[in-house]
Formats: sequence, structure tokens, C-alpha cells
Amino acid sequence: MYRPPAIDSFRPLSRQPHGVQTESMLDPQISEWIGQILRWTHVVTAIAWIGSSFYFIHLDLSLRRREGLPEGVGGEAWQVHGGGFYNMRKYLIAPPELPRELTWFKWESYSTWLTGFFLLVWVYYLQAELYSIDHETMDLLPWQVAAIGISGLTGAWLIYEGLCRSPLGNRDATLSGAVFILILAAAWGFMQVLSPRAAFLHTGAMIATWMSASVFVVIIPNQRKVVADLIAGRQPDPKLGKEAKQRSTHNNYLTLPVVFLMLSNHYPLAWSSRYSVAIVGLIVVAGAVIRHFFNSRHAHKGSPWWTWAVAAACIVAAIYLSIIGRPTVALASNTAPVPAAMLPTEEALLAVQSRCSMCHAAEPVWPGIATAPKGVRLDTSEEIARRAESIRIQSVLTHAMPPGNLTGMTLEERRAVADWLAARDRIRHTF
Repeated sequence: MYRPPAIDSFRPLSRQPHGVQTESMLDPQISEWIGQILRWTHVVTAIAWIGSSFYFIHLDLSLRRREGLPEGVGGEAWQVHGGGFYNMRKYLIAPPELPRELTWFKWESYSTWLTGFFLLVWVYYLQAELYSIDHETMDLLPWQVAAIGISGLTGAWLIYEGLCRSPLGNRDATLSGAVFILILAAAWGFMQVLSPRAAFLHTGAMIATWMSASVFVVIIPNQRKVVADLIAGRQPDPKLGKEAKQRSTHNNYLTLPVVFLMLSNHYPLAWSSRYSVAIVGLIVVAGAVIRHFFNSRHAHKGSPWWTWAVAAACIVAAIYLSIIGRPTVALASNTAPVPAAMLPTEEALLAVQSRCSMCHAAEPVWPGIATAPKGVRLDTSEEIARRAESIRIQSVLTHAMPPGNLTGMTLEERRAVADWLAARDRIRHTF
């Protein structure tokens, strides 16, 4: 019966430029679990944030005035869920007496950003050689990737904050146009220094940073000021509510584009195109008009079906640009030379190429696969060597790949790959 080599011999690498490699202290199985738990937590908190955000946008737009409502109530809505009926009322400023218990919807936002940032660090900074560095674009060290990414997120937020607080903030349409241009400029900037995949992901992370920072810096503080004024018997400044409403509206319209950009990590056809910045712009427009459709319906202002035509046109245009802009030599995330001693043995090379390269190649031949999944190529010995740790996880420590063992990878072939990895580890230990 096949048994993989001892786990102790499977230690992941943190690759350095020019083929120099150093050993990581974490077992790859522990590393895989940390990544999965971070992603799981991030998705759960994002569901909570997006869900509550969409719900309150819907509630706010569906409120209706009627006779007999208490003073200060701007409207109410009746809802049914889980077998119960709910009567929801909105006070324009605050009720005459504040309740002892008041729920603040903020932790969903903060938790989503924090878990997303930790996931960004874990995948794109600590594994920068695999996911963030494209040596044909810029020859970077992992710490430089982190510095560029974090400074980019911070700088873009400061610019966004400046735009909102400038005179443009008084003209919503003009401000929206400026924010759209900022998104495209940032996407282009990230593309000049990072791998296309990392650039797409950082563009989404940038917008998500604006959204969460708006909750932390504007929406919640302004609400606290209003509550404090009411308790003190003062008239709250109406500007506070206007600012918070503007940021909340931005968050509402940017949610769908952010989700697309985050998921694009798994679909290289979008980010690998030379027209990737234009694709970002098209996705932002598509997501915004879809939200406009639902916002109009919730407010009983009609159903602007034209928004779906615009969204469909944007998606079709994005697909077209991804196809015509597809690189002719696809998706090599690392062009640094690999030492000959680290290359796969003839048996391991044959096993991987015969069972994996029909999908993971510059020109995949498997039906329905247009580009190498996640940008991973396994059609040359150098690319296989660069992906050694992923191969270790996917095909040796587990049998996750090929999926469902569609290509019939045998235990002997997995053994050959395991033997190459074990020999590779022994060679490294002699350095």
C-alpha cells in the first residue's frame, strides 16, 4: 500500500531571488490549514458585513410613512421572517429616550478587514515568490512586495479620504467620477510593480480598505457624536448624518466589484489580460448599476431594467478584452533560474507532465479550460520545480490533484514525485 514519505522531510520553502532558497519552519500541512482557516474566517465575516449592509439599505429604502406614527419616526416597514412578523421603524434622529441596549453594526466591518489583511499577508506577502512577484515586471524581494502593498493601500485611502473631504464631496456625481478614476489609476499602478494576480487582489483590497475605514473613521464616530448631542440636549449637526450617508452609499455601490476582484484570484483569464485595468473599470460599472437596480426597487421607484443591459454589456466587453488581451506565453509567475539539482527527476517530470499539464500549461488542451488554473503552469521542469511545495500538498500529502484523479495518476507516479521531493529536501539540507 502506498504511503507518502515522512512528513518531517516535507518542509516548505520561502524562495528568494535568483534561485536561492531558505527553509521555512512551518510544516506545509500546518501552513495549508492556517491559510484555509484564515480564508474561512474572512468569508464568514464578509458574509455578515455584506448581509447586514444590504439588509439595512433595503430597510431604509422600503420605509413608508403613515398616519399615527410617533413623532420623529420617518417611516416604518412590516416584514416577515422565520414564521414571525416584525415592525421596523426608523427615527430620523433618535427616539425621545434612548434604550439601555443599543446594537452597533460595526464589528462585521472591522472583522472582515482584519481577517482579509491577515490573509493578504499570509498568501501574498509571506508567499510573495509564488503569488506576488513577476520578475518580468519588477524584480522584487518579498519584503518590498509587502511595503509596496501596504503603502499602496494606505496612500490610496488617504487620497480617497481627501477627495471626500474636499469641495468635491458636496457634488456626489463628480465625487463618484473622481473615485472611479482613482480606482483605475491604482489598478494601473499595482500592475506596474506586482504580478497581475496580486495587482487585481490589491485593487480589491484597496476598495475594501476604503469601505471599512469609512465605517471606522466616519460612520460610527459621527453616529456617536449624534448620540452624545442628544443625551446632552443639543441639536446634532446635520452634516454628520450627511457624511455618514455618503460613505454608506459608496460602500453599497462598491460591494459587488470588491467581491469580484477578490474572487478573481481563482480565474486568471481576467487578471492576465493586457487590458486588465479596463476590465477592472467594466466590473466596477457593472456592479454599481446592478446595485442601482435593487436600490430603485427597494425604494419603490420602479425597476430600471436598463441597468441589466448595461451590466451585461460590461461583462461581455470584459470577456472580450480578456480573450483578445490574453498573453501568448501564459502566466509564468517566476522567471528566476532554478538550480539544476532542484529540477524534477525524469520519473517525476513524466508523472507531472502526463497527468497535470493538459490543464496547467501555456495552452491547456483539457476541454473547458481556457487558461492554466490559478495561473499555475506545470509544462516544464523549471515550472514544476518552482511549484514543488504546491505539488507536495496537492498530489503527495493529499490526493487532491488531479481533481477526482481524472487523469488516472497512479500510486507509483505519486511515489516518484514524493521521492524527487525527498531528494530535493536532502540536497537543500546540505547547503
